[in-house]
Amino acid sequence: MSLSQKIDEDMRNAMKSGDKERAGTLKMLKSDITYEKAKTGEDPSDEQVLDVINRASKRRKEAIKEYEAAGRADLAATEAAELKIIEEYLPEQMTEEQISAALDKILAEAGEVNQKMFGKLMGIASKELKGKADGSVIKDILQKKLGAS
Repeated sequence: MSLSQKIDEDMRNAMKSGDKERAGTLKMLKSDITYEKAKTGEDPSDEQVLDVINRASKRRKEAIKEYEAAGRADLAATEAAELKIIEEYLPEQMTEEQISAALDKILAEAGEVNQKMFGKLMGIASKELKGKADGSVIKDILQKKLGAS
């Protein structure tokens, strides 16, 4: 069963059981997947669906920060609940220690590195850790490592 089909099935089950929050979140996710299908004209692959889910997750994280900064804990809680549902469809995320170890390996393979190579190294790290780690966490750890070297 593809990831898109799993989301469809879970959405139907949530609607049948009356779980409005879960059903609403999965409807938004399904809408994003349908938009991706409309852009390409073909059914999105599981990798493309994962990209859609990652974007939805990132939007929720940014919204939570904004709502907390504005003192709107109620809206931040709603976004956090949606984020929790969305994250169920993402692969297990790496810990900071695992990300750090992966970045150490990338830096070792790159040889002599400096702060000017940040963009190139970030591109390599993002590609290698795609779907397994949040880009902002990768960026923060990489900046610390390059600052220390």
